[in-house]
Parts: sequence; structure tokens; C-alpha cells
Amino acid sequence: MSTVADKTLEADYLIIGSGAMGMAFADVILAETDASVVMVDRHDNPGGHWNDAYPFVRLHSPSAFYGVSSAPLGHNALDQSGLNKGLHELASAAELCSYYDRLMHQTFLPGGRMRYFPKCDYRGEDRFASLISGAEHRVAVRRKLVDATHTDTQVPSTHPPSFGISAGVDCVPPNALPKLARAHSHYVVLGGGKTGIDACLWLLEHAVAAEAITWIMPRDPWLVDRTHLQPGDGFFEQRVGSMALQMELISQAGSVPHLFRLLEASGQLLRLDPAVEPTMYRCATVTRAELDRLREIEHVVRLGRVRRIQPGRAVLDRGIIDVPHGTLFINCAANGIRQHAALPIFGGDRITLQAVRSCQPCLSAAFIAHLEASIDDEAEKNRLCTPIPYPSEPVDWLRMQLANLSNHYQWTRQPELRQWLANSRLDYNHGRLSAADPTQAAIMERFRRSVGPAVARLREMLAEAAGEHAAAEGAAAS
Repeated sequence: MSTVADKTLEADYLIIGSGAMGMAFADVILAETDASVVMVDRHDNPGGHWNDAYPFVRLHSPSAFYGVSSAPLGHNALDQSGLNKGLHELASAAELCSYYDRLMHQTFLPGGRMRYFPKCDYRGEDRFASLISGAEHRVAVRRKLVDATHTDTQVPSTHPPSFGISAGVDCVPPNALPKLARAHSHYVVLGGGKTGIDACLWLLEHAVAAEAITWIMPRDPWLVDRTHLQPGDGFFEQRVGSMALQMELISQAGSVPHLFRLLEASGQLLRLDPAVEPTMYRCATVTRAELDRLREIEHVVRLGRVRRIQPGRAVLDRGIIDVPHGTLFINCAANGIRQHAALPIFGGDRITLQAVRSCQPCLSAAFIAHLEASIDDEAEKNRLCTPIPYPSEPVDWLRMQLANLSNHYQWTRQPELRQWLANSRLDYNHGRLSAADPTQAAIMERFRRSVGPAVARLREMLAEAAGEHAAAEGAAAS
């Protein structure tokens, strides 16, 4: 293989990664500037981890605000059947891959300012190499390198299990489920996150009896009712009313545990088992119909993470469970979006894409691109978009709320940014409030009245939680 640069390219931006964030950033840069772009990715097609996802995966939020600003995803339709009935459609993996492929080859590349290098590995120092031929390229970057890989999304099909697997055990990623050629006497789903939820629902929807499923759940999650995340005027009361109610509940909460009790009692957050306190929050959403189906699975094992699976049993952190011989284990335990320390988004000749609106990677990347296109002052750009680390624990829900509110406050103080958000289809509140609609006006007034006290109370509760955590660590150390 070649070890020297075969060709030098020139571009204003070198984007590493053609996943959801890289594509959303490129879309805005190409639309709002005259810049040229080189995009490099290890996959053979754009779309990032969607190329590796299990076939039955769907978005957990509506297609209406996913993808890139310039191209709608889906048909802005409501599902007419299934567990998401009555809510906005959720794109499938195949639909997402087709969407990004079409966008690349019918919009980005024909424009003449984008050059795309799939199956290439970025080697640092503005160099990349083909994974097929080994040919190396150097890019003379006139403006900035854009790192669209910082979120480092992991899926089971591309990351080996973190536990041991003995000979004679059938263990597959969820990608293998649609290809199963025979029935199994029992199924064990490993992992309590979004992938585990999807695998359980897939089995149940394919007529596997609930008693034939064991669900190993290291941590129970708090879940979001998807009804509250629907776009459009038809769901204004559910969406914005939910935001207003959350601000009111935060202001009323006497403690973090009390807040979660209030959020659950009002339907803002859901859990699988009312008797089990969740210790995880990772933005996963469900409908009430999905939750009802998941609750049919009674054999839920809460003994920590899997350490080894063997014929007829699984060894966990805090015990061993027996399973029938011939059980199929389904590994759903990849990290998903990993937690990383937040970095300045704008740093000299580098942009590191991160969430600036919680659990909305596409809007975040598009907004960052708009700041890059419209503001020269780096300090001002960083002030306007504080990174929001991906959540893991329930207290992260509070951190995300505070960061969201802080960012939103900064954005809406500037008329141009406020207008950009109003026009962006990626913002679930895009469009304008109808001043003539008394119901909408009343809901917005509730939000405005409660947001200040909520911000103050969030800061207090986070300080209290930090103090309790430090005290617990001190007690453990002594």
C-alpha cells in the first residue's frame, strides 16, 4: 500500500464523517455559503451508523425533524396502524440510507462543490487513505476541519460483545433476527436501552410468547412519551403544553426524586415497572401502546451486566440465571451514543460537532453550520452553543433541561437566529405562534411565566445533587 500522498486536494472544509451530523452540517454550509467541501467516511455509503443498524430499527422521534434542513424526510404523515398509530411516521433504516444516498448523489455532488470519498480512513493532519486501494490524499484545508465523529455511535453489529461467550451458545446481534430460519424455545434480550426495547417489541410483534422472552436489564430507563414530541399545530398542546408543564413541575419540586415523581405522575416520563426506580435516562421514547406490550414480558432480570453466557445459563454481576438449552441470546448491549467530555465546538481551524439541543443531532449540526456561515467571532459562536453531553443517569435530565434553556435563551435574543429556527424544519417548534389562537397564547404564557423559576430551581437541585454525590463518595472512601 502507498505510504505517501498520491494527490493533494483543496477545499474550504474537510468533513470527517457522512452520518446524520456530518450531512446536516454540509447541507447548511453548501446552502448558505459558496464554500467547497471534501467529505470522508469509512462506510461505502452516506448515513453513518444507519448503514450498520438492524433492519427493523426506526427513529424514536418523528421523521419530520430528522435529516437535513433542505430535504424533507418522509411524507409528514401520521401512522395509520401499528404501535405508533396516530403519531408522525418514524423512518426505517432502509428509508434513512436511501434518503442520504439520494441527497448525496442527486443534490450535494451535482452542485459541484462537494467531493465525497467513501471507504476512506482519516489519518490525521488533513490526510486520508482509501480502505480499498490504500491510495492516500492530503487536503489543503482553507477554512476548517469538521469532526462529525465525536459522538461515536456504536451499534451491536459493529462492536464485539463486552462479555464472554462459551462454545455452543447462540448469540447474535439484532441484525440477525429477520434472517432467522427456525424458531427457538427461548429468547434472551441483553440490554435495557433503545435497542433492547426494539428487539423485545420485534419478538412480540412476531408472535413470540411473552413467557418465552427473558429480558436482562442492567439499568431501568426513564422513557419519554412520544406523544409529547410531535411536530405541527395539531400537536401544539401536547408538545408545548408538555414543555410548560415541565417548567411548572421543576419549580414545584422539593428534590430530584420528588421531581421525577411529579414528572411520572403527570405522564411526562414513563417507566417499565412502577415498582422499580429507574437509574438510566438516554432519551428513548415510547408510545403507551409500546409500553403496554413491553410490560407483557414478566421475566425481567435485574442483576447487573452480563459477564459470560454459557449453555443453559448467563453469569451476571450479581448472580446466575438458568435458561433453557437452545436459547437464542440477542446482544443489544452496545453503548449507542457514548458519553464524551464536552469540547469547545469552535476551536481555531477545527469544528467538533456536538449536540446543542438535547437528543437532536441533526438540528444541532445544522445550527452550528449556520453560526459558522453567519458569524466570524469564535468566542461569540461558542457562547451561543454550549455542548450538551449525551445523558446516562436520571440527573442528566436536569442538566439537559438547563443547558437547553440556556442555549435557547441565547438564540432567541437574536432576531436573525430566532428567524432561522422558525424556518428550520429540523426544529420541532418551527413556524410561528398564532397570536390569534387563545389556547396557544395561554400555553406560551404559562411557559414564559414558569421558565425563570424553573431555571433557578434546576441550578439549586443540581448543586444539591452534586453535594450529595460528593458526600457519598467521601463516605465510601472512608
